[in-house]
Amino acid sequence: MNAKPASIVEVDDAVKRFGRHAALDGVSLAVAAGECVGLLGPNGAGKTTLLSLLLGLRSPTSGTVRLFGGDPLDVRTRTRVGSTPQASALPEALKVREVLDYVAAHYPQPAARNELVDAFDLGPLLGKQCGSLSGGQQRRLAVALAFVGDPDLVLLDEPTTGLDVDARRSLWDALRAKHRAGCAVIVTSHHLEEIEQLAERVVVIDHGRVITDGTLASVVGSVSRRRVTMRGVDAARIQAIDADALTETADAGLVTALVRDSDAFIRSLVASGAPFTDLTVRGATLEEAFLAMTQHGEASPAVKNAQNGS
Repeated sequence: MNAKPASIVEVDDAVKRFGRHAALDGVSLAVAAGECVGLLGPNGAGKTTLLSLLLGLRSPTSGTVRLFGGDPLDVRTRTRVGSTPQASALPEALKVREVLDYVAAHYPQPAARNELVDAFDLGPLLGKQCGSLSGGQQRRLAVALAFVGDPDLVLLDEPTTGLDVDARRSLWDALRAKHRAGCAVIVTSHHLEEIEQLAERVVVIDHGRVITDGTLASVVGSVSRRRVTMRGVDAARIQAIDADALTETADAGLVTALVRDSDAFIRSLVASGAPFTDLTVRGATLEEAFLAMTQHGEASPAVKNAQNGS
């Protein structure tokens, strides 16, 4: 039997308080070398606070945080980690090539500049001052800088903020390539499609606690709901049929209901005589699973077992 990969991130019962508010309230998390973990949660859930503990920017009020078996404040540990924060300020007067070289000078064995340039399509930008770059170009450079030190772990907080669809997909390709090369990644995003594209494992945080931790498939499957869409029936009628349904109305009268038992729901819908059309049924997406988990606190036994390491 293959040995379980060693953990490079170990968070044990971490609490972080700001005054009376607990931004993190007993978080435990382990990440193995080479993993790609998607960190999800509503605004204020504690995601960014957790990343700040891993980077050594803050210390836990109680509990422990270890990186590569050491203290996140230890410079020998920090040189093995790259990061892109939610908001980053680049020196406006410096050219892109100068910024890459300046950051690389802080690492004992930086990545080859030409490899980063190719991976993140920075070639056309090398001679430009950072202040002249568009918001999307600045964001692409900020993500590339996370990999300058040839890290073993990268922490990305909303990496594609401000990018259009094509730019996001190009950046996903670059991140997937870096992950395939062996770099572990922890990424937060409000684009749930992004987590589906990048992550192998999903951790959901709500109110400073880990409520779900499992594979991408198990997290989606942990919410025993199906997505039913139809026209001709309003949300109030759906609620009358199934009071527990989560509903959303889109343009052109299309209504979506997230229900626990789609067969029972459809039988009740037909029996009600509601004049529905264009009925479709499919499994929950990560976005819908996330909505249900944070609103109802549902995690299946399989996912709870994953949290407990069984």
